[in-house]
Amino acid sequence: MPRRPLPLELDTSAATPLFAQIATSLVDAVRSGRLAPGDPVPGSRSLAESLGVHRNTVLAAYDELISQGWLRTEPGRGTFVGASLPVVRPRPIGRTRARVPDRTGFALGQRSKKSAAQTPSWATRHLIQMGRGIPDVRLVPHELLARAYRRCLRRQSDLVLGYGDTRGHERLRVALVDLLNQSRGLGAGPDDMLVTRGSQMALDLVARTIVEAGDAVAVEALGYAPARLAFANAGASIVPVPVDAHGLDVDALARRLDHHDIRAVYLTPHHQYPTTAILSPGRRHALLALARKHRFAVVEDDYDHEIHYHGRPVLPLASIDSHGVVIYVGSLSKTLAPSLRIGYAVAPQPLIERMAVLRDAVDGGGDQALECAVAELIEDDELQKHVRRVRRVYRTRRDRLDELLQRHLADDLTYRVPAGGMALWARVATLDPQAWAARAEAAGVHVSPGRLFRVDGRPSPHMRLGFGACTEDELRRGVKALADSR
Repeated sequence: MPRRPLPLELDTSAATPLFAQIATSLVDAVRSGRLAPGDPVPGSRSLAESLGVHRNTVLAAYDELISQGWLRTEPGRGTFVGASLPVVRPRPIGRTRARVPDRTGFALGQRSKKSAAQTPSWATRHLIQMGRGIPDVRLVPHELLARAYRRCLRRQSDLVLGYGDTRGHERLRVALVDLLNQSRGLGAGPDDMLVTRGSQMALDLVARTIVEAGDAVAVEALGYAPARLAFANAGASIVPVPVDAHGLDVDALARRLDHHDIRAVYLTPHHQYPTTAILSPGRRHALLALARKHRFAVVEDDYDHEIHYHGRPVLPLASIDSHGVVIYVGSLSKTLAPSLRIGYAVAPQPLIERMAVLRDAVDGGGDQALECAVAELIEDDELQKHVRRVRRVYRTRRDRLDELLQRHLADDLTYRVPAGGMALWARVATLDPQAWAARAEAAGVHVSPGRLFRVDGRPSPHMRLGFGACTEDELRRGVKALADSR
C-alpha cells in the first residue's frame, strides 16, 4: 500500500466518467508529491471496494495511466508509480483542488491586447436592453426551424453530420445567393459566397486575407468596434474617416489617400452603425471610383438590410460594382437570431477561395445540419415571411419609442427617426451621456453612450437607443427609468 494516505473522491453526478476521475486523482497525487516514483498503488480489487465501483472501472483507469507512463506493473508484485517520473516535494493540499495557473509560462504576442475578462452589462438578462440594435429572439420561428432541422437530420444525416464544404453547405449557398440576387441585385453564384459563423468571422477572414502588417485600413470614425478589432488584429493601422448625416465623408477619405496608401475601407452604407445614416448616391459612386483608381477593397457590411421601413431598401454597393472592388458581408443575425451564427461574404472567387483556406484552419466544416435547415426555410419562403412579420413589429416599436421620448425626454434628446434598423441615434442636450447611462443601468435599463462607438474613445454628446429587443411595455419602463435617471 502507499506510504501516504491516498483519499480519492468521486462525483457520481458529474459528466466525467468515473474511470477518468480515478485516473485524474492519481495523477494529482503524483504531481502533488503524495505519491512518489516507485510507490505502490492500491490493488484494483481493494480500490474498487473502497470506492464502491466495479473493478473494471479501476482497471480502465490503471490501463490509461500505464499507457501514459504514470504507472507500471510488475507481474506477481503489483502496480507502482512510474520509476522515471521526477520526484516532487510534497506540499500541503488540504481540500484545495488543482486549478489553472494565474499566469502563462510563455510570452504573449502583441496582438489582441484588449482586456477581456468581464461579462458586458448588455449581457445581463435582468436589464431592459435599449443599448444595442439587436433583434428580439422571442420572435424567432423556433418551431419552424426545429422541424426543418429534424427533417434534415432524418433525410440527410449522412451528409449533414460529417465534415462539409469549407465554403458552407451548398444548399444554403444556393438558397442565399438566390435570395440576395432577387432582393439586392448582386448577380452572384454559389461559388462567389462563403458561409461563416456570423458576420464577425467573415470580417476576420477578410481582414486576414487582404491585410498585411502595417497596411492602412480606413473605417468610419463613429462605427462598429468589433470590425475595427478584426482589422487591427490582422496587423492593420486604423485610419478614421468622419461620418455625417449622409454617411461616410468620401471627400475626407480622398484627402486621407493623399497621406496613406489605404488597403481597404470598411463601412456600413445602408444604415450606418451607429448613426443609421444612409450613404448618399453621389458618395456611393465617388467611393467606388476612388476604389477603382487607388485599387483598395471596399468592405461593405450590410448587417440589417431587410429591416427597412420606408420604401425599398437602398441596393448595396456590391450591386453596382463592376470592377471587383467590393467585398459584401452580411448575416442572418438580425432576421433570425444572433446565436445561430450564420453569416456570409460575397466576393470574386479568388478571394473566396483564399478565405476558405483560412477558414478551414479554424472551422473546417461549419454546422451542416443547421445550414441545411435554414436553407429549407429560405426555399419554402418561411424566412421571408418571418422578415415581413418582424419588420411590422419593429416599426411599431420604433414609433412607440419615438412617442415615449417625445413625451418624457423631448428637452433632453434630439434625433431623426430612422428609416430602418433597430435603434436610433440621439443627441444629448446638456447631460453627460456616460454618467446618464451609468445611472440608467443602476435603474435597470441598458443604453449606449456615444463614446463607445468612437475610434478615439473620446466623449460624444450622443446616445444610442435600441427598440428591437423590447416589447412596448419594456420600452415604456425603459424610458421611464431613463427619465428618472437624469
